[in-house]
Amino acid sequence: MSSMDEILPAAIENTSGDPERRRRTTGGRGGDRGKGRKAPVTLRYRSILNTQEPSLLLSPEGIDAIHEASLTVLEETGMDFMLPEARERLKAAGADVRPGVERVRLDRALVMEMVGHAPGPFTLHARNPERNVRMGGRNMAFAQVASAPYCSDRDHGRRTGTQEDFRNLLRLAQSYDIIHLSGGYPVEPTDIHASIRHLDCLSDFIKLTDKPYHAYSLGRERNLDALEIARIGRGITAEQMELEPSLFTIINASSPLRYDNPMLQGIIEMSSRNQVVVVTPFTLAGAMAPVTVAGALVQQNAEALAGIAFTQMVRPGSPVMYGGFTSNVDMKSGAPAFGTPEYMKAVIAGGQLARRYGVPYRTSNTCAANTLDAQAAYESMMSLWAVVQGGGNFVMHAAGWTEGGLTASFEKFILDVDMLQMVAEFLAPLDVSEEALAMDAIREVGPGGHYFGTQHTLDRYETAFYSPILSDWRNFESWSLAGQPTTFDHANRVFKETLASYQQPPLDLAIEEELDAFVARRKAEGGVPTDF
Repeated sequence: MSSMDEILPAAIENTSGDPERRRRTTGGRGGDRGKGRKAPVTLRYRSILNTQEPSLLLSPEGIDAIHEASLTVLEETGMDFMLPEARERLKAAGADVRPGVERVRLDRALVMEMVGHAPGPFTLHARNPERNVRMGGRNMAFAQVASAPYCSDRDHGRRTGTQEDFRNLLRLAQSYDIIHLSGGYPVEPTDIHASIRHLDCLSDFIKLTDKPYHAYSLGRERNLDALEIARIGRGITAEQMELEPSLFTIINASSPLRYDNPMLQGIIEMSSRNQVVVVTPFTLAGAMAPVTVAGALVQQNAEALAGIAFTQMVRPGSPVMYGGFTSNVDMKSGAPAFGTPEYMKAVIAGGQLARRYGVPYRTSNTCAANTLDAQAAYESMMSLWAVVQGGGNFVMHAAGWTEGGLTASFEKFILDVDMLQMVAEFLAPLDVSEEALAMDAIREVGPGGHYFGTQHTLDRYETAFYSPILSDWRNFESWSLAGQPTTFDHANRVFKETLASYQQPPLDLAIEEELDAFVARRKAEGGVPTDF
């Protein structure tokens, strides 16, 4: 069932290696660092394919063991489904549901029958068709940090998020093609009342970006508002939107082994309209899951399978993703730990499980660092390589995540974008054409020469290599004369330059007017209840 065994689609190519695209690269050579350059223009990383074969952390027997144990959990222990309407649907599908009891037990044959209806790869549609995102197979898509209560930059420090912070993070996400979609509010704009916050935020997604985006499942009214705003933003009918998934939601299990009312309502509202549901247990080994990675994976898999099965009970064939978010805690303090060897193992094993079920795989770029330092870089790079090795299709929190997800960092966003682009360049297929093999240049230079002045080099030197955003390649003397700037310094400068050069994507006036009218009407009606 593994789509990773397919041959690379001939019609889809990594654009990262295209010289015409690389010419518009960010940053420049190290010698230009710190000279007041204008804000960089991004590479156009519109389509990223994972050209690497996925790593196999577990043997087939190991995957079978976790699979069977997960189904035993659902059969014997069961899961709590707190929403009565969800239990009615589960009972109608054949699950063991008892009157007045939230605990539901699911027969393994029923679970696998329902999971078998999941469609595999699908397309998530944006208001700009050039920004449509293909999910599944070998495709990779990156979304910026989401759901942070705080944001930070070096000038203003750590603070609760505001609407302007929210909008600036959207502007950054729009400015870099390596960020394919928005995975939620990059920071909570706490200066907007919770009853109407979703209206302003979803409107901003449409106006400030032209990429796909996420809607929180925090009650039926919010889901319905989000669905209507997505329809308006694309300028389509409800019938067309049902044929073209245009919105996604993250559904988190309340680990261990529970789905609460808002999450289940979100599945019902989204799946019934053929929109994308990303089922993601959030399991921390040693806290909300067993302390062993294998045990945590059993629980993750049981929760994911139950959620995926429920989406297909709501509407067979509705798009769904298998989400994995298993890491560990610091057993001395109880604090979450990310970018750890255990996290890497869980990510890679999660990919094997998702491929077993033929469902696209969601994972994350994480770290636990509190600032932009070496820890932030190495934990995120550990996470990113696990994502690549694990065959991740959709990477949440890919840019800007710090402090275990509590803070969206403007500078970390730039660091992550640089690392994401490096990963994309690594994944670009190696050119072995006749010109790339450079036989004429080798003959011209011969033994003991150099290639600086050859025509082969002169034709390619501007585009031959990836030019990083933040790396400072000056020698020590030049770097010292420039004030010994750090990566933090460069990232601070670049995010400001990028915001200064941001260009809002065009939006049809009729769509904008309809969107504004809908938002104004819903605000006048009072928005949504702030408790459920």
